[in-house]
Amino acid sequence: MADRHDQETARQGRIAAIVIAAAGVLAMLAPWIVARTGLPAKYEILMYLVSMAAFIWSLVVTLRIWQKTRQ
Repeated sequence: MADRHDQETARQGRIAAIVIAAAGVLAMLAPWIVARTGLPAKYEILMYLVSMAAFIWSLVVTLRIWQKTRQ
């Protein structure tokens, strides 16, 4: 039972790490993507908002993982 709990916690941590990395890459590449494709600036802002939402989601998931491991 504890082994399954540890595996689930590790899986959630990996997902959070992937989301953090993807959000960081999106935030860094947003200006380049918009300039390269010729999109209006509002799409760059949209990409920033999406990456911010991903960072917030990852923070919440990470805090829940931390709370679970403290018990």
